[in-house]
Amino acid sequence: MSAMTGAQMVVRALEDLGVRHIFGIPGGPVIPLYDALHGSPLWHLLTRHEQAAAHGADAYGRITGEPGVVIGTSGPGAMNLLTGIANAYLDSSPMVALVGQVPQGSVGTDAFQEADVMGATLSMVKHSMRARRPEEIPQLLKGAFTIASSGRKGPVLVELPVDVQRASGQYRMPDRVQFRGYDPSPAYDLSWVDEARHLLTRSERPLLLAGGGVVRAFAFNELMELVEETRIPVVTTLMGKGSISERHPLCLGMVGMHGSLGGNWAVTNADVILAVGVRFSDRTTGDRGSFARGASVIHVDVDPSEFGKNVAPAVRGWCDAKSALGALRRALGGWRAPADWGEAILGHTAHSPLPRGDGMSHPWEVMEALSEVAGGGLYTTEVGQHQMWAAMHLKVERPGSFITSGGLGTMGFGLPAAMGCALASPGDRVICIAGDGSLMMNVQELDTLARYNLPVKVVLLNNRCLGMVRQWQELFFQERYSNTIYNRSPDFPCLAEAMGVRGLRCERPGELRGRLEEMMGLEGPCLLEVPIPQEDLVLPMVPAGEPLERVLTHRHRL
Repeated sequence: MSAMTGAQMVVRALEDLGVRHIFGIPGGPVIPLYDALHGSPLWHLLTRHEQAAAHGADAYGRITGEPGVVIGTSGPGAMNLLTGIANAYLDSSPMVALVGQVPQGSVGTDAFQEADVMGATLSMVKHSMRARRPEEIPQLLKGAFTIASSGRKGPVLVELPVDVQRASGQYRMPDRVQFRGYDPSPAYDLSWVDEARHLLTRSERPLLLAGGGVVRAFAFNELMELVEETRIPVVTTLMGKGSISERHPLCLGMVGMHGSLGGNWAVTNADVILAVGVRFSDRTTGDRGSFARGASVIHVDVDPSEFGKNVAPAVRGWCDAKSALGALRRALGGWRAPADWGEAILGHTAHSPLPRGDGMSHPWEVMEALSEVAGGGLYTTEVGQHQMWAAMHLKVERPGSFITSGGLGTMGFGLPAAMGCALASPGDRVICIAGDGSLMMNVQELDTLARYNLPVKVVLLNNRCLGMVRQWQELFFQERYSNTIYNRSPDFPCLAEAMGVRGLRCERPGELRGRLEEMMGLEGPCLLEVPIPQEDLVLPMVPAGEPLERVLTHRHRL
């Protein structure tokens, strides 16, 4: 076999590993890599910012289950990836980040565009590694893909010094890779299943809490089969939204700070909670000391480090969600939850009517109309009030179709994530639900949509402020609106048109459904701006650090 450069080995290894799409931006220390990409069957999406490239790769990995690949040059390019890498880490998204570096002999000399990327990302990757010789590259990349996609999924960083990219060697892809202390296929212990079965079959008020681990494991069928057979009511975390159809009669919606009244009541009153793929974040539990204090918790997770970290479980099940749900269904053998428990929950789901039809479209009206018009598409969200309105009012029926930033809460995530979804699932309708503040964080990617004619539809809820922070200022800071309300706002449809994306605006509530249908019928990318009242709040809301029982259902300043 003839010698190959390190850069050529990177491209060859990616091809051998089944990669089809890459996100990134070129720069000096990765010019050899981009030169090797020239003429390759790998399809590279050139974004306008490295953070957007990372979010695109993140969403791509969530949809396909395989690591999304992102490339950044050394120094500022690699540092721009950090927010996207951290987002993927906290949401357990499989990703491989390939970053350039100055020549090895210049590392540590403050060379032009040098940055300690491996040091900077140490706490936000599953693993990081540096290629020191071109012959190491196939093994490093295969190892990176193995680590990123096994166990609890997450990002892996591979640093490629430019001299290694230029050097030559013999290419050999190993059959398998091993890392000391890391077993990509652990023998999960199912001994906990009998204890879990014992608790559940003796419970009077059982509840299933589905988290992001169910979505990452693509355990949708297993969850549905267990729920259908046992009739256990289901609540989800934000990251678990879409793990079960939200039109299913046993789905109570989201739990936590902005959870449904019925869902939060069920958690508070359950006697056994089967929590699958959940990390019990503060936004889910509220005050941890009072969370589910009357319940025995069965905690099932692929990552044993989560056990007891936030909530002390009665049973610990180290297992992936797919295997765990199947094993529990078989062990329960036809047992069903008491019917009167479900009836009791239904009695606590009512809430005050939401304002409607008073001159402007309200966000819940937009979500309801979008649920009906868009149907079973793929949804991404930016971060802010609109994200929570979508979580609360958008009815997601298709498993795994709700893509959002949960752990890091990254403004600017939704638009580039929608690009990743469009590449990962080209036959699907992709809708990005955005707020004006968050959309502006990566608004330059409208140009990327236009250049590649990606058929992403952006539904922009514009309240002309940083809405979530403004809400907290209203409720908890005596209406001191410090730097959250704009004295002007961009003309978003015109901005979209200037970047090559069709721009529409919904002026009146009566136009909402027609405008949504018009947008969905257009080919290519489109942005629809829907002005909403600035004073609309995300309610119900549990104040931070309070028990789930202390819920605000009306505007009430504290």
